[in-house]
Amino acid sequence: MRLVSDPVHDEVDLSASAEELNRLADAVARGEGLLASSPDSDALAGIEVRSTPGPGVLVRLDSARQYLVISGDSAGRAVLADNLRDMASAEDGGHLHVEYPGHGYLAEGSVPLVVNSPHGGMPAGRAGGRSLG
Repeated sequence: MRLVSDPVHDEVDLSASAEELNRLADAVARGEGLLASSPDSDALAGIEVRSTPGPGVLVRLDSARQYLVISGDSAGRAVLADNLRDMASAEDGGHLHVEYPGHGYLAEGSVPLVVNSPHGGMPAGRAGGRSLG
């Protein structure tokens, strides 16, 4: 898994294998987990998942630790977990934009996240990324 924070576009870019995306989805659904990123000087150290009362899911950067933190209530986390699993199983490539506003399960102040398909590229027959949830 590779996580890169892009300060120019104020977003985090996530590239991962289908197995890694499914592990992340499981952690998000459970509301707990710590997943390490590939060692890379440009990349964040990993993702921490926490269960909190919400409302919704907050995606934020912990700059001191260089972690992406995903926290929130079980209903919001379930939607995000389903979206991550959908991206992991998509065989036609593409990417998923997870951003507020636009995804009702996200809390205001969430950092935009781009989740890339393990198969890369754009989906067959599509001009843009997926919009799930």
